[in-house]
Amino acid sequence: MLEFNRMQKLLLGLDIGSSSVKASLVAADSGQTIASAQSPKEEMGMVATQPGWAEQDPEVWWQHACLCIKSCIQQSGAKSAAIKSIGIAYQMHGLVAVDKLGKPVRPSIIWCDSRAVAYGEKAFLDLSEQYCLSHLLNSPANFTASKLKWVQEKEPSLYSRIDKIMLPGDYIAYRLTGEICTSESGLSEGIFWDFKEKGIAQSLLTYFGFASSLIPKVNSMFSITGEVTTQSATETGLSPGTPVSYRAGDQPNNAFSLNVLNPGETAATAGTSGVIYSVTNQNAFDPRSRVNAFIHVNNTPTEPRNGILLCVNGTGILNSWLRRTLSNGTLMSYQTMNDIAAQAPVGAEGLRMLPFGNGAERILENRMVQSSWHGLDFNRHGQAHIFRAAQEGIVFALNFGFEILKGMGVDSSVIRAGHANMFLSPLFRSAFVNTIGMNLELYETDGAKGAALGGGVGAGIYASFQEAFQGLTLLHQEEPNPQLREAYAGVYSNWKTILNTRL
Repeated sequence: MLEFNRMQKLLLGLDIGSSSVKASLVAADSGQTIASAQSPKEEMGMVATQPGWAEQDPEVWWQHACLCIKSCIQQSGAKSAAIKSIGIAYQMHGLVAVDKLGKPVRPSIIWCDSRAVAYGEKAFLDLSEQYCLSHLLNSPANFTASKLKWVQEKEPSLYSRIDKIMLPGDYIAYRLTGEICTSESGLSEGIFWDFKEKGIAQSLLTYFGFASSLIPKVNSMFSITGEVTTQSATETGLSPGTPVSYRAGDQPNNAFSLNVLNPGETAATAGTSGVIYSVTNQNAFDPRSRVNAFIHVNNTPTEPRNGILLCVNGTGILNSWLRRTLSNGTLMSYQTMNDIAAQAPVGAEGLRMLPFGNGAERILENRMVQSSWHGLDFNRHGQAHIFRAAQEGIVFALNFGFEILKGMGVDSSVIRAGHANMFLSPLFRSAFVNTIGMNLELYETDGAKGAALGGGVGAGIYASFQEAFQGLTLLHQEEPNPQLREAYAGVYSNWKTILNTRL
């Protein structure tokens, strides 16, 4: 962290995740982080009252956001008036439904909740594949619109109280400013956007029986959408009047934080979920709707930009589950897990792992395949093999999805990622580049820092994206190794054969 210069302008970024809330204070002139915070320190809980369900209380996100903001201000020693903008990144696809007083009518149904799959699949058939793929670029599947339909049918008394629907980042922006609004990118991630008509998907609203009034006002992602109220200033320690000037889903924002803005550029992340996200200027879609297309942060009418996203739900959450389950009373560090995993050879001596234990997987056409181990030998395999097979299984699942992207014509020579989460593991990085066969660049950035820079652009503190990324630092490059490429090709082929027997 850098020491705060009292003459500096500061930018605040929030990243509202399903595992934790993070915040960063960034110096506008250098682009360097001077303070950061995470709350809770371990992992935020999810409520799963039935298999495949996942809910969180939006008020809990707000409480952790307040703690993070206060911590950053305290760490930096800065006056809150030095903070000139706020940007927000957030877990995608979650449904936050509020009444006329702005109070949530129920907990948020978050991204990895699978209860609404059947509603989306029925809509895909009833509206027709041709309409959904050419207009929505996706099946409605398990996205926000389908989750709202579930509430309409299963909880009609709660549905009748809904005045507006929001995404998680929209809700945090509302708590800061009192303004309820969303963005075009946000609408696209909820499958409320018609790419062909370039507006709200009225045919989808009509089909589901949703009133247009449920959709909030739509603002640009890089724009001042409100200012911190006196009430939220009291709760956060911010100054009243501080502008909220950027918001984006976590994956478009991750790409933005890595300066991935143009066709052919690709970003990756391996946090709770694992994602590869490629930018295109085409309304591209997968005919089997196994990957998702959303409006990217820098989309304009004259220079269209969409992000094609593949997601593996069971990534960091798998590593976290292994950590809790195999730590024998004393919670081991992820570094220790990585060191243990490296003791096993490539391929973990025949142990294979399918990492699909966190809800329906889009790359598997919304199947609930669940996680499973294959080839386990009680006389040969130990903790190192288990840890290694898990990391390799995650990489193989990402490559399975990346093969879909390549089939759509995605052409990239390098993948960029933040030096964080599972990309901290040398084993994971090696498996990643040697399975996918592409160079990897790791940068000193994260979602909260990216959101802070986005806020700087939206508030006019930066005149361009280029100016915003002047401080982006390349930390590490990794290239495929021919011998390891050959070894991983065989292991991946065996893993894929096992997966195909489960589909």
